[in-house]
Amino acid sequence: MTVSPDARIHPTAIVEDGATIAAGCTVGPFCIVGPEVTLHEGVTLKSHVVVTGWTEIGAGTTVWQFASVGDVPQDLKYAGERTRTEIGRNCRIREGVTVNAGTAHGGGVTRVGDNCLLMGTVHIGHDCQIGNGVILGNCTGIAGHVRIEDEVIIGGLGGVHQWVRIGRGAMIGGMSRVTHDVMPYALVAGPDATLEGLNLIGLKRRNLDRADISAMRATFKALAEGEGSFAERARVLREGATAPQVIEMLDFILAGSDRQFLVPK
Repeated sequence: MTVSPDARIHPTAIVEDGATIAAGCTVGPFCIVGPEVTLHEGVTLKSHVVVTGWTEIGAGTTVWQFASVGDVPQDLKYAGERTRTEIGRNCRIREGVTVNAGTAHGGGVTRVGDNCLLMGTVHIGHDCQIGNGVILGNCTGIAGHVRIEDEVIIGGLGGVHQWVRIGRGAMIGGMSRVTHDVMPYALVAGPDATLEGLNLIGLKRRNLDRADISAMRATFKALAEGEGSFAERARVLREGATAPQVIEMLDFILAGSDRQFLVPK
């Protein structure tokens, strides 16, 4: 066990032999830290937090009470293989959140990026890849193998089906059931997760040029109204695309996926 001299460990906490706890960490009352856990500088575990398995939590992250990070996946095919959980820097993991470890057949690691906010009782399933700056609202459930790119926001009580991909900057409304891939910068709302348009507020907050936003809107309209299949329209549009965000949208659509896409109505 390697524990920095200035780490604060509450007397009721259990830190198992082999754990690494860096400078400035706080492990609060009744927390459990497993033998293969690494807490980087300034991590705070509030109280009653369980961090187990082969797990690494990045500097400055805070985990609130009754969260569970790194425990075995909820996958009947899991046979005890040694897999990882990685949490990035400066994340806020609120009360009752569960983040499960990866599986051997799914890549072996569940990963959450930097500066993420996981609100109360969020669940992140095995082998998920969550980008930077992601916000998941209260009671959101993310099934196994989901990929969520940077700066995505999902409202409370949302659910995401396994293997779904959600592109950068998308906004998913509360209580939405997402069973199809969501293109970057999309706006999705409603119980059946209808693609409503582009996340224009999010785009403006990123200070994108008006010309780039106009190009994205024109691309979205062409995807909705052009001839041929959705993928065929995307392929034609990609040939003449110049705006970086438009290229990102179309490349995401044209990449391989195990799910269908939410398409413009």
